[in-house]
Amino acid sequence: MTQLLAARAGEITPAMRRVAEKEKVPVEEVLRKVAEGRVVIPANKNHANLDPCGIGEGLRTKVNANLGTSPAACDMELELAKLRAALEAGADAVMDLSTGGDLDDIRRAVLGASPVPVGTVPVYQAAVEARERRGSIVAMTPDDLFGVIEKHAADGVDFITVHCGVTLEVVGRLQREGRVTDIVSRGGALLAGWMLHNGKENPLYEQFDRLLEICLRYDVVLSLGDGLRPGCIADATDRAQIQELIVLGELVDRARAAGVQAMVEGPGHVPLDQVAANVQVQKSLCRGAPFYVLGPLVTDVAPGYDHITAAIGGAVAAMAGADFLCYVTPAEHLGLPTVEDVREGVIAARIAAHAADLAKGVPGAREWDLAMSRARKALDWEAQIRLAIDPAKAARYRRERNPAGTKACSMCGEYCAMDVVARYLGREKGEKC
Repeated sequence: MTQLLAARAGEITPAMRRVAEKEKVPVEEVLRKVAEGRVVIPANKNHANLDPCGIGEGLRTKVNANLGTSPAACDMELELAKLRAALEAGADAVMDLSTGGDLDDIRRAVLGASPVPVGTVPVYQAAVEARERRGSIVAMTPDDLFGVIEKHAADGVDFITVHCGVTLEVVGRLQREGRVTDIVSRGGALLAGWMLHNGKENPLYEQFDRLLEICLRYDVVLSLGDGLRPGCIADATDRAQIQELIVLGELVDRARAAGVQAMVEGPGHVPLDQVAANVQVQKSLCRGAPFYVLGPLVTDVAPGYDHITAAIGGAVAAMAGADFLCYVTPAEHLGLPTVEDVREGVIAARIAAHAADLAKGVPGAREWDLAMSRARKALDWEAQIRLAIDPAKAARYRRERNPAGTKACSMCGEYCAMDVVARYLGREKGEKC
């Protein structure tokens, strides 16, 4: 039984109890929102070491970190090091997007080492295997694709990105309207190429019930992918993007009717003034399904700093109602991220998520900031470091940039506002400092 079917039956599962405990909300609230499809709990029955988390309305905004090899860089130990870095930095979920090496071994290693939900994009492996076995990506068959999906689900993958909304009608609309960057989603591009070459409908859309049957058996969350997300500011919120979103909204209804949990993925590159509108449109068309956004990146001109452009867009998106932020690293658009890139990407996305949680009044958010403020007032450096979103970096800066035993910091020294006010404010008249 899936979390959705259990919630509809009024059954509080161990995963729901764990989510309620972590979120500091009543378990009955979690039950109700899972039953409504406004919260999902990615928890494949075969992911043995999973500590479940909830994604959706009223919960803390979650952060995902993408990992994965490529044909040019394939090192399983490096990917596991990136996984450790992502977990240490506070990622709530990870995705294995590997396309190089033994994909089954890599995925299973990530699953075995990850206590957080793990997602994949099965069409990547299906395309790689089609090229290896049949000589071409477009020679992939629907059975090839569904066979990979079944394997990922059986291995314990908690959520899968499936680009079901890339239909012949939607691709035709894209062709008629035109774009600057066309299709930038790797999964969306693979499926569009397959469809146009073979003259056939997207098997993920045409055989959606087959997909639901697999997800129902293992309780895999469908992450309905945005194959036509805008890849640049000029393409944001165009007809193809919205047409795909309409299709995804209809598929959310079908997934819920079948008892399968579903969330929806979103853009992409979006100018700041359109971010909130994109979230509002998704929430309306998809009936409150959790929204998983890549960024959004709010400018195209910051290679090397796209973790910052994504954090700006992510904060605005989450404040407007997005539930799940996919991190972007400083290496985005430039190359495969390093371990340090992964850490920086997670921290940037977590800052965006927390800023939004403050604005949304998520339980515990303001209390965290208040505790930090009191520690700063007291010049309690140990508490400040403990409360920091990145304690290791805060501790390093404090250690390296201040003489041992310094009460204030080297920025202000004896002119520290906190120290001066503490000494003068409230002292007795005539008392010397």
